[in-house]
Amino acid sequence: MIETLISSKTRIKLLLKFFLNSKNTAYLRNLEEEFGESTNAIRLELNKFEKAGFLASASEGNKKIFSVNTKHPLFKDINSIILKMVGIEYVVDFVLQRIGDLEKVYLVGNMSRGKETNIIDLVLVGDNLNKAFLIEQIEKAEKKIGKKIRFVHFGVSEFDISKIKEPGMHPLLIWSR
Repeated sequence: MIETLISSKTRIKLLLKFFLNSKNTAYLRNLEEEFGESTNAIRLELNKFEKAGFLASASEGNKKIFSVNTKHPLFKDINSIILKMVGIEYVVDFVLQRIGDLEKVYLVGNMSRGKETNIIDLVLVGDNLNKAFLIEQIEKAEKKIGKKIRFVHFGVSEFDISKIKEPGMHPLLIWSR
């Protein structure tokens, strides 16, 4: 869908990487490995984003580390577009708010790392969730957004953030009561 507006696949990958999870940081060689693209193509896009103020950078040894500039006036708008593009906004708005006493929802897995994927991995924290209704709504959402949704549920008293802060999890709080 967004490929119609933005023809650069590298630019789309960078938007996902930085605007889906504002805590993500990366450097050029790291992005080359992750994206499987040439450093030149990535460098050009990073420089454009930095020049426009969408990304900030800092030197760490001989590496230039990039992160999203959350203070940019368009950050929230671009973040919202990216959330809509990957289907998370639909899941939050039309599914999660209707399933019971939900306290928090975390996005984990590849998508939380800003990688393109057809699977949305969620951690749901709340009590008295109507699981039958949840499963029914998730099935509808999967058809609507064309992605598989997997979830793990924790009760409020049993949830410990350290359970999802293991290496590779990259939890991203996407909804909170």
